Amino acid sequence: MSTVKVAIIGSGNIGTDLMIKVLRQSSRLQMGAMVGIDPGSDGLARATRLGVPTTADGVEGLIAMDGFGEIGIVFDATSAGAHVRNAELLEPFGKVLVDLTPAAIGPYVVPPVNLDAQLGGGARNVNMVTCGGQATIPIVYAVSRVTAVPYAEIVASIASASAGPGTRANIDEFTETTAAAIETVGGADRGKAIIILNPADPPPLMRDTVACLTGDCDRDSVRRSIESMVAQVAEYVPGYRLKQEVQFADIDPDEPVHTLLRAGSGPVTTRITVFLEVEGAAHYLPAYAGNLDIMTSAALRTAEAAAARIQTPATTPVVAATN
Repeated sequence: MSTVKVAIIGSGNIGTDLMIKVLRQSSRLQMGAMVGIDPGSDGLARATRLGVPTTADGVEGLIAMDGFGEIGIVFDATSAGAHVRNAELLEPFGKVLVDLTPAAIGPYVVPPVNLDAQLGGGARNVNMVTCGGQATIPIVYAVSRVTAVPYAEIVASIASASAGPGTRANIDEFTETTAAAIETVGGADRGKAIIILNPADPPPLMRDTVACLTGDCDRDSVRRSIESMVAQVAEYVPGYRLKQEVQFADIDPDEPVHTLLRAGSGPVTTRITVFLEVEGAAHYLPAYAGNLDIMTSAALRTAEAAAARIQTPATTPVVAATN
């Protein structure tokens, strides 16, 4: 099987973990470059030891590299603001960008929900939403494909120790991007997202809660749909699992849930609550950093699917990662 060369922009935790995943797990992708802006970063040093070409001159340095023309996919693992500039500089070269920041310039991609549709539509800059989005949007979609979801709310709780400067700088973008993708990808009429940085020591695993408000529904069908989706995500994120059984509760007629709904929404009678846990694979990051692992795993899945569609190295996509 021929491989497609990829570059990773961002030599922080996410970019370095993604590099290791490409080297260890992918038969379709080949590391073409690791790109950073800090010459002393561990990511660049590790890439050098592993024989991966590097540059500490950012995206300009990538474009100037001798092997740039052979790179088909670029991962951007920097920050939302940096990705805007990176995308502008790379746009003339026709690369496929896999954006791991909340910039959301391109369409949202959640692999088990809409990966084939977006790549088939010719998207050249796809956005991986957020860690909370990758963990919870499949569940919202699993409910919405069975019954209408007027409102969905997700709470992502991650270890404070796993939240690097990129995550902390993009908290507002996290909530806005995730909420938008809950609607456009997950299928909820209205979405809300909350992130919690848990400072507990030892650091806890990533936990996610998904709450959907629906009308009357076939509860067994909803449960089966959710369990099937969890199994799909676990194919590429082995540490992804249900923490307990799916919960169903009748909504009291006097409960003011109408304040959560868009005008014109029908009555809601059922609250569906799903509790998830995400344990990282510990390739580079600690096992508690499931929030970062699910992003790199989803990006890898996306790039491999993009690589399968590439006919020649000249049209191979480039993916960037965030710190």
